[in-house]
Amino acid sequence: MFDMDGLLVDSEPLWFQAEGVVMARLGGTWSHADQGALVGGSMDTTVNYLLSKATKAAQPADVARWLTEAMIEELTSEPLPVMPGALDLLDEVRAIGLPHALVTSSEPEIVDAVLARLGVAPFGVIVCAADVANTKPDPEGYLLAAAKLGVEPRCSIALEDSPTGTAAAEAAGYRAVAVPSVVPVPAAPGRVVLSSLAGVTVADLAARFGMALSWRCRAAAGRP
Repeated sequence: MFDMDGLLVDSEPLWFQAEGVVMARLGGTWSHADQGALVGGSMDTTVNYLLSKATKAAQPADVARWLTEAMIEELTSEPLPVMPGALDLLDEVRAIGLPHALVTSSEPEIVDAVLARLGVAPFGVIVCAADVANTKPDPEGYLLAAAKLGVEPRCSIALEDSPTGTAAAEAAGYRAVAVPSVVPVPAAPGRVVLSSLAGVTVADLAARFGMALSWRCRAAAGRP
């Protein structure tokens, strides 16, 4: 399972710019520390945070719309760097035939804009903010992705870049690989923390978790 922002694409700098634009509209200031507090979070969390720093009144729905519009403007006018190794790993997953999904807390409009810029084949399964009642760090999104793919969470690997996303994956029973972007993700038992996905293969990840290179995982077997 692939996260999007900060894992597939280096979109966090664009989020910083978009949040800064909205914050200026709200009469406040924005810093990298503010952005760090929101990495991996939902639109609702971001909107509430922005309003907590605002000096001008605004409706949450308006702030969400401004932020979405500002982010899409950034995504369509600025370069969108791909995180090292991310698309190579995605290509390998697809070539092997492993079930996979995109699991993100972003809104569907943002997801569409990012994937259009990437120019990659569509994901068969996408779980975004509109698909769940509770976004990361709640495990709902990862549980839904596993259910849609018909796979066992305990036999699935989630690729994340934030503490919030990593917590969501682990709460769903996944093996978690953290590739921190803006905010550090601490080491923990059963968790793999990498500095980059450059050169990382499916076999590398399977070996780190002692997993077989097969997606079929039956509860009766008691192992991958």
